[in-house]
Amino acid sequence: MNRDMTPQQIAEATAAGMYSRDHTAQSLGLVLDEIAPGRARLHMTVRKDMVNGHDICHGGLIFTLADSAFAYACNSYNHVTVAQGASIEFLAPGKLGDVLTATGKERHVAGKTGVYDIEVTNQDGQTIALFRGKSFRIRGHVVHGVPTIDT
Repeated sequence: MNRDMTPQQIAEATAAGMYSRDHTAQSLGLVLDEIAPGRARLHMTVRKDMVNGHDICHGGLIFTLADSAFAYACNSYNHVTVAQGASIEFLAPGKLGDVLTATGKERHVAGKTGVYDIEVTNQDGQTIALFRGKSFRIRGHVVHGVPTIDT
């Protein structure tokens, strides 16, 4: 185990390990743009198969993008962390061809629980959705052989 890793290096190693096993993110074309302890930014391009009967991006896919940013942010300490709850407010529609970006950041962590806010915007900077996730740390490490960051 490399105990000389910086918190940023731990977050990067953890994200790489998660993404290698994240078949949902890969199949949806989610791209991890940025990772840091307690923070993550991902984007996706709205494809034809993501548009619903109203000709807008399916809300479940916008939720998935935001939930993924939440997951990468709260797991960035290399402790296995899961959602214990989440909510989303849809503020504007995503459209075919839009590039949606979910930017997540930690608001509060104490013990095994945390609160994270994620904003989803389009390529013009318009806010599409606001997501709040509540996390719970369970046993284990996301990537074995990588140290953890204590919060």
